[in-house]
Amino acid sequence: MKNFYIHTMGCKANQFESSVIEENLVKNGFNKVTDIREADLYILNSCSVTHKSDNEALYMLRAAKHKNPNVKVLVTGCFAQLEKENLLKYDFVDYVFGNDEKLHLYEALSSDSKSDVKDLMTLDKFNEVELFDTSKTRASLKIQDGCDNRCAYCIIWKARGKSRSASVDFVIRQINRFSQHGFKEVVLTGIHIGQWGKDIGLTMLDLLREIEAKTTIQRYRLGSLNPTEINDELLDFLQNSKKFCPHFHLSLQSANDKTLRSMNRFYKTEDYLKQIDDINKRFDLPFLGSDIIAGFAGETDEDFNTTVQNLTKSGLTRIHTFPYSMRAGTVGAQLPDQVADDIKNKRADIIKAISRDKYDDFVNRNIGKTHEVLIEKHPDKHTGNLKGLTGNYLSVQIVSDRKDLFNTLCKVKITEYKDGIIFAQLEQ
Repeated sequence: MKNFYIHTMGCKANQFESSVIEENLVKNGFNKVTDIREADLYILNSCSVTHKSDNEALYMLRAAKHKNPNVKVLVTGCFAQLEKENLLKYDFVDYVFGNDEKLHLYEALSSDSKSDVKDLMTLDKFNEVELFDTSKTRASLKIQDGCDNRCAYCIIWKARGKSRSASVDFVIRQINRFSQHGFKEVVLTGIHIGQWGKDIGLTMLDLLREIEAKTTIQRYRLGSLNPTEINDELLDFLQNSKKFCPHFHLSLQSANDKTLRSMNRFYKTEDYLKQIDDINKRFDLPFLGSDIIAGFAGETDEDFNTTVQNLTKSGLTRIHTFPYSMRAGTVGAQLPDQVADDIKNKRADIIKAISRDKYDDFVNRNIGKTHEVLIEKHPDKHTGNLKGLTGNYLSVQIVSDRKDLFNTLCKVKITEYKDGIIFAQLEQ
């Protein structure tokens, strides 16, 4: 098995781990291919956040054998972690490895076992696997794994284990290595990065102070945070930072207090709406993204209308929403008053419309503004224009073919928003 094809589902942590898998295999003589028909090994780094994700994973595993009957099929990730015994029963699955084992996949494949999935609830230490990937423009660094919350809709704590933090030394060393390889920006990711440091007696603010003082990276972003993990001290620090990109992603899940209690989320809508207002006052046009679940068990029309009203008046920039999907093994799946699928879908569509209006308004408020943009290593595949990302998370295009600007930080002025594309021009 020398040629491998890999498909990644789900979150940024999974994307980071797929890069680790690729490097591990290539270092040991494997060759990555982009056509499954040329592969000896098909790898699915799976997600299991919803029942739909599980079905999608099974479909892809089955389809892999149809596309290439001779390929060996390996499934890893959260679906493999949770469904090991069931997956081994399928004749289209050859290997099943868990979330910890995938970080050393060559070694796992070299053993005689077709399956290795340890109980992650017994793990107390973060697996500090270094990454050297230079193919992307922005580096991604997983600083934390696992989750100690028990949200009623979520199964991921079972698939990822207890919250475990990377050491400060590991994070600093990895970020400086990214800088040495030419990266200008790093994204700090994890399953619940706001819990970083909880197991080692530190806080996220402690880590950010070290990153500011001891790394040469020019920009960094934070992954998703719960409202309770953002306080004035953290915001004061970020407000004065020269490296932080003013881009927040808040894991809100609902804008109705009754629904939040049912979800086992420990904050109130009124509090995080004030927090959002505070962030908007502190930073110049910060991007404020959020997650909202539509149609959680017990959500009435009145509850949903409250969510709509609160989201509409909020200072959010974009809202990622999806209909609630029951996941076996969660508290939410056992709750009464489950909402019908057609109602969930309609509610999600209403929130998506709110999100579109808010995003359009945000973009228009940026027109005429000057931003620092990290130019991608490759031009836009459709237009051939330079493309890049502003600090406040706007993807812009620049009508230029200057390859010398690839992977550089440039000052641009946003000039136009047309047909869903944000245009900018280079400033002299």
